[in-house]
Amino acid sequence: MKSVLFVNNLNKSFKSNQVLFNVTFSCKKGRIVGLIGTNGAGKTTIMKSILGLVKSNGEVEINGKTVHFNHATGVDSVGALIEYPGIYPYLTGKQHLNMLANEKNKAEINDLVSEFKMDGYINKRAKKYSLGMKQKLGIAMALVNQPDLVILDEPMNGLDPQSTYDLRKLILSRAQSGTTFLISSHILSELQKLANDVVLLDKGRVIRNTTMQALLSKSLKRIALRTDDDPKAKKILQENGYHLEPGERISIVLEDGRGIEEAIKQLTEQNILIQDIVHQDSDLEKVVLDLLKG
Repeated sequence: MKSVLFVNNLNKSFKSNQVLFNVTFSCKKGRIVGLIGTNGAGKTTIMKSILGLVKSNGEVEINGKTVHFNHATGVDSVGALIEYPGIYPYLTGKQHLNMLANEKNKAEINDLVSEFKMDGYINKRAKKYSLGMKQKLGIAMALVNQPDLVILDEPMNGLDPQSTYDLRKLILSRAQSGTTFLISSHILSELQKLANDVVLLDKGRVIRNTTMQALLSKSLKRIALRTDDDPKAKKILQENGYHLEPGERISIVLEDGRGIEEAIKQLTEQNILIQDIVHQDSDLEKVVLDLLKG
């Protein structure tokens, strides 16, 4: 699959403080890549380097074109929202979109506005917008020219649950049509629903570059049980070597190669009635925190 974005050995220092160390990764066409890390890990600096907004050492290519500092070559097919949207308070949202859109895409502005549910305020001056409205306008500005690559830095900031859902639906739809996304967010539960691939940073270094599926598959699998005698069931499971998480509920941590069938058999043989079984999904937040601690 073709790489839309290629980052190779990216290094960046601010005076004597080095903040990026040989950062290397790629984003393939139609993939959603989550850029994850703590505050100060280098996420925004990487995004600005990709766009040629800060001078870094290393190589950045977009659609095969090399990106240079303060030079537009290579980024003409990119839409971006970095930190805060650049909005003029006395222009309407519609005027912002018309100002950015090329002639080919002006006719599709109304579709984008409707898709992101901005119809009710798009013709009002931006100075009257709430934080969430400004954020949605900034994202729409990044998407308006149907770019090959979209870079979004904390796009869920200020969005209510409905707007977050609408944004997720919009990103997934655009990705299915071939748009590539690089998204940084601290809301890992949302990234877990969106991202195909993950680049995990720690102190300016890439410590994981893999798929979301592969990252989550390494996490511990948990099964929650409810029985007619939970205290007795816990005792039986612990005596048979199962690791249970603390708490009133029965939450079994399954080790590699061990399934739930054996545990169920042991309980039923002791006349324990199992009333409910819930497979608990892998948690990206826990996986990331464990990796960062490790």
